[in-house]
Amino acid sequence: MNAPSIEALNIKIFGDGADLATIQRTSLDPRIKGFTTNPSLMRAAGVGDYRTFGCAALQMVRDRPICFEVLGDDLATITHEAREIASWGQNVYVKLPVTTTRGEFCGPAIAELAREGVKVNVTAILTLSQVERVRDVLDANTPAIVSVFAGRIADTGRDPVAMMSAALDILADRPAAQLLWASPRELLNLFQADAIGCHIITLSADLLKKFDLVGKDLDVYSRETVAMFRNDALAAGYELSPRKPARKRVVGRIDR
Repeated sequence: MNAPSIEALNIKIFGDGADLATIQRTSLDPRIKGFTTNPSLMRAAGVGDYRTFGCAALQMVRDRPICFEVLGDDLATITHEAREIASWGQNVYVKLPVTTTRGEFCGPAIAELAREGVKVNVTAILTLSQVERVRDVLDANTPAIVSVFAGRIADTGRDPVAMMSAALDILADRPAAQLLWASPRELLNLFQADAIGCHIITLSADLLKKFDLVGKDLDVYSRETVAMFRNDALAAGYELSPRKPARKRVVGRIDR
């Protein structure tokens, strides 16, 4: 079996996170073609002010797409916030949820913004019917990203590869729209997404750190794993010493 290679892939890799130091470091890697974030990642990273964070990130990412998400939960608020976020920079894609928390399809907002030329990233998609509905409201000439949460699909026991392949077929008549494999759980997903022709995948900092493992000699990796277990056992002071044999008792003998 040939060793896999990051350089041989056609898929675009987007860094996923909200830690500014990580974004700064990752922006220096030419293999990273864009960035995404969301309110949950921002909260985990300790972001206090959204606009300040957005401006700081855009100072670091000037020549590649970067995605920021709206906060609203009704179509009017979503549309208003999307226009503001889009004004932050030419390379901004505005993340819009596929539905509100009440399940209302955000299609009217998506369609209106796309017609205005706002680059949207429709997020939190988990079904093919949602992909179809989003396709139908996208503008044919405005760049867009359709984010299907393949990792969450896999968490439910379903194989995301078949669904992602079907999503590509659904979007075939929207050449300005790119399919994004969201929420990957392991680095293998990168190669699975590339194999089916998916356009983009997001990778967290933890997964990006595993790039050095790609193509690694498995025999070497096996010995390193054994050494890791051995070193951790020694560092913890674990031991399973052989038991000393019990002293035989001699019947009738008097010890003096």
